[in-house]
Amino acid sequence: MTVRRHRWPLAAGVAMLTVAAGTLGGVIGASIHDDATLGSSREPISVASGASPVSSTDGLNVVGVAETVGPSVVTVVSLVDGTTMGVGSGVIITGDGEIVTNAHVVAGADEVRVRLRGETEPRTATVLASDAPNDLALLRIDADGLPTAVVADPDSIAVGESVIAIGFALGLDGGASVTTGVVSALDRTLVTDSGALGGLIQTDAAISSGNSGGPLVNARGEVVGINTAVATSSANRSAANVGFAISARTLLDELAALRAQGDGETVPEGFLGVSIEERSDGGSGALIAEVSDPSPASDAGLEVGDIVIEVDGRPVTGQGGLISEIRNTEPGSTMTFTVLRNGDTIELVATLQERTEQ
Repeated sequence: MTVRRHRWPLAAGVAMLTVAAGTLGGVIGASIHDDATLGSSREPISVASGASPVSSTDGLNVVGVAETVGPSVVTVVSLVDGTTMGVGSGVIITGDGEIVTNAHVVAGADEVRVRLRGETEPRTATVLASDAPNDLALLRIDADGLPTAVVADPDSIAVGESVIAIGFALGLDGGASVTTGVVSALDRTLVTDSGALGGLIQTDAAISSGNSGGPLVNARGEVVGINTAVATSSANRSAANVGFAISARTLLDELAALRAQGDGETVPEGFLGVSIEERSDGGSGALIAEVSDPSPASDAGLEVGDIVIEVDGRPVTGQGGLISEIRNTEPGSTMTFTVLRNGDTIELVATLQERTEQ
């Protein structure tokens, strides 16, 4: 499935988040830098197949995993007018120089550099494509024979399995830092200024500024996610050891769209025509706050005040979950919405159109 990009009217966030980008940080945003000499790679991504999840920390060889994955983890430095504005991490996915990082790591930069393990000088990187709503960016450097990471089989990832976060926490000098934890939960959704990050992995492995874009790996050294954010405490909410990573499933789905963008192709976006809010009565689901007319939503019979509780048979737990479900569906596809309306449960079917306005 190709991931589509949208901007959504948002009413409220679900958590106070700190993106884990570098020492001077950056808000999530989008940028695409064209380069005539570097396009997307044609090398396939290495993906593991069907291994059983490892859930016990007793057999976790942190040293071995760090040594296996470490060579593929890079420092990503974003500059504006020659001044460093942020430091993050990235992971090499092809031997000829493709690197995945977070979109917010490179947002607003007019130059991006990466430094490989064991090297003292940074290399200039081209930002092939950047998708702010999914917080992923695809970089490329002019190189061959690079060490690459292996992406985990998305179906093998399980709650409770041991994981290791690797990245350049706080942009400190020296090698990447390593922290351990477990997969605390799967399929989390968080609302951001750019939309909603869906299908996230929650972990208690420590994630700090500078870890953004670095890998979260399992006991076999396979990338289960790309570290992106950490929940922080506020006056009304306490958070401890709650970090989030973009899942391997989302990463693999998104790479095709990023590569297409990097080659100058236009990736069509789906359009439903609604504004979505959180429910305020403590229930599960998401509230339809506005319906454009004409639109696929109005054609399907969606109305203001409808509470969407399922999409295509999958439960909707909140605003972010519904946004993510719609965003990850291609134009021309049909979606079945199960909604609560005046105490009754009804099903409505909508066919997404292609978005014509950004």
